[in-house]
Amino acid sequence: MNHHLPPPALPQNDARPTSADQGSLVYSRRNALRRLIRCLFAEGIVDRRMLVRSPGGRSAWLPLWRQNAILYFPEIWFAPAWTVINHGPVMLISGDSSQKVIDDHAELIDLLRDSFDFAPSDEGIAGLKADMENSIHNDVQARRQRAAWNGRIEHGMRAAGVSNLPDYLRSRHSPRGAAIFLDQWGALEGHPYYPTWKARPGLPSEEVSRLSPEFDAQVQVRIAALRADMAYVEHVLQVASYRDWFAAHFPELWQDWQTGLEARGVVEADWLPLPIHGWHLEAFVRGTYAAEIEEGVLILDGPDLLTRPSMSFRTMMPGEPADAPFIKLPVAVWMTSEQRSLQAKSIQMGPRISAVISAILEAESGFDNMLDIFPEEVGLYYKHATRQDDAPGRHLSVVYRSTQAAFSLPDGSLPVTVATLFTGLPGTGRPFITSLIEGDGSRASQAAVEAFFRDYVRVVTRPVVAIYLLYGIALEAHQQNTTVVFEAGNKPAGLLIRDFGDGRTFAPWLNERGYALKPYVYQGILPTVFSGDVEPVRMFVLDAAFVSHLHEVALVLSDEYGFQGPRLWEVLREETEAAFDVVKERVEPGRWEQEREAFLEEPWPTRSLLRMHMQKYSDYRVQHGLKNPLAKIPS
Repeated sequence: MNHHLPPPALPQNDARPTSADQGSLVYSRRNALRRLIRCLFAEGIVDRRMLVRSPGGRSAWLPLWRQNAILYFPEIWFAPAWTVINHGPVMLISGDSSQKVIDDHAELIDLLRDSFDFAPSDEGIAGLKADMENSIHNDVQARRQRAAWNGRIEHGMRAAGVSNLPDYLRSRHSPRGAAIFLDQWGALEGHPYYPTWKARPGLPSEEVSRLSPEFDAQVQVRIAALRADMAYVEHVLQVASYRDWFAAHFPELWQDWQTGLEARGVVEADWLPLPIHGWHLEAFVRGTYAAEIEEGVLILDGPDLLTRPSMSFRTMMPGEPADAPFIKLPVAVWMTSEQRSLQAKSIQMGPRISAVISAILEAESGFDNMLDIFPEEVGLYYKHATRQDDAPGRHLSVVYRSTQAAFSLPDGSLPVTVATLFTGLPGTGRPFITSLIEGDGSRASQAAVEAFFRDYVRVVTRPVVAIYLLYGIALEAHQQNTTVVFEAGNKPAGLLIRDFGDGRTFAPWLNERGYALKPYVYQGILPTVFSGDVEPVRMFVLDAAFVSHLHEVALVLSDEYGFQGPRLWEVLREETEAAFDVVKERVEPGRWEQEREAFLEEPWPTRSLLRMHMQKYSDYRVQHGLKNPLAKIPS
């Protein structure tokens, strides 16, 4: 049985409200309720043991003792890892037997609040409700625009005589071009464990659509100038000079930038190019850094670079030049309940860990050529020459991610950001991953799906487990940071990983292999290099690669192809065991046994995002454990 919400009938790009607009609103509200219910039970905020399941397990009741009522879920799926997914309506049955459909997240929160395992503040509850409402509003707009976007894709496929979207993209784009397209087109669903997945509070609707990747947006980035003595620059060893590096990667932009400075009569050699997001420039930088502008530290005039925002919203992807790096920027927009700054820690640690991983990949032959990265070659931020404080630069900073080597792929390769795999295809609404499995257009058998999934899991687990066990490096291989490369025949072939500024590393394991990583230390900033307990590093691996990535792929394939029982999780266990076996002879036996137990038997740790939201992020490292779906039942 296919449990996915049916795709709503959406209008073409017409501003007038229609009945289809109402359909998209209903869809998005159901989507929000489904996410909220999943998070509440996964995090244990509402005790899942209170659910009374029907004998067939496809419906359930939740007693609300204080209200003398019951919540009835007529169509619900109890999946592995304490995953409770509601696919139907939510009914409130009162003590007098009256029934009411609950279709509003705020009403459901109020009904369940007395059942929470903690007492959130009124302010925390109000913030959650408001952010969910904002997320729903933005989701409706995105899905409305998606109908027109998918219509254009379908028209192009018909004109080209191609019925398979991956093949169509291969025929039209280079690997880099296809990756940029899919990163935006696949930015619709958001984090699976977060009920405010599209919240942009404070940003008007027209700005959301103008700036967000799921709207096929293009955004100008201003190349401003920061006085060189007022900048901290971090770069890998291969980069001798940031100025020379920028000139080599953006030659025309460099010339325009130089010409602009010369016209102002300043000594160009005393300045560094500083990209600033176009919205951030006008909405934040001009006012916040008015003193620096007046002092002559910052020049905001300069050439513009046209870019596309990635899934992260603030990593900008230039189309030209063909080998241009991606540009990660601060954007003072509230997302996931914080302003998206780019702190000194990320800027310093990104190039440092990129250099270490690059050296490891060279020594390990990319772990059988399954792993490559987008190395962060250069980063810089504003740091006053006299005051020497890192904090003011968090909104005036940049990190560059090299793309040239990562996108130097064999002919026919298709790089797909993992979140894209779950995005509905034009026409059918089925997940994009099905088009990779069903290259010829015929529905795949369960045997074919299982074989595909096994190949997929192997490509993820072999390098992720190896670099962790051997070197203590946690790759944050979740849906947004991971690109899977598919060969011409759509077989998974390798991983491309990005975003290392907040990556976690266990120094003792790295050091024993002859590598070192200088940590960033600053009062009030959480560390990323650990030496006492490996748990925070292990958690990073399990949360990103297993909970938020592989578990979700197993869910969508089990659902889409009607797998009964935990078969795909059995495959995931088998391949994880094999990944451990590959490196067994190179790892200290006690460590190998302990880590194997943690991956295969113990609860999987993951971030408690909903709880943190309601607690107004007083602690950014609150986490909970999910029942390990790979654990064997004792005989």
